[in-house]
Amino acid sequence: MERERSGGWVYIMADRYRGTMYVGVTSQLPVRIHQHRSGEGSDFCARYGLVRLVWAERADDIVECIAHEKRLKRWRRAWKFDLIERGNPDWQDLFDTLA
Repeated sequence: MERERSGGWVYIMADRYRGTMYVGVTSQLPVRIHQHRSGEGSDFCARYGLVRLVWAERADDIVECIAHEKRLKRWRRAWKFDLIERGNPDWQDLFDTLA
């Protein structure tokens, strides 16, 4: 019997406009972003002060999200900038829009 899969999110955190970025995946985006903001999310985000959610995309299958995260991590910085700026040109923190 195949294990039931649920949806998830691929997201990008940053410290500032076109600054240091972190690509992650989670099944519960608001919870995970709160963890990053409180220093409990990842050592990388805590070390570099990445508390700004600048991009997020939802998918119905967490396996699909994990594959997309792996692809994004291999992308060049400029490609990630383009991705973010298509929907968030000023790199605003999107955390408050998650409601």
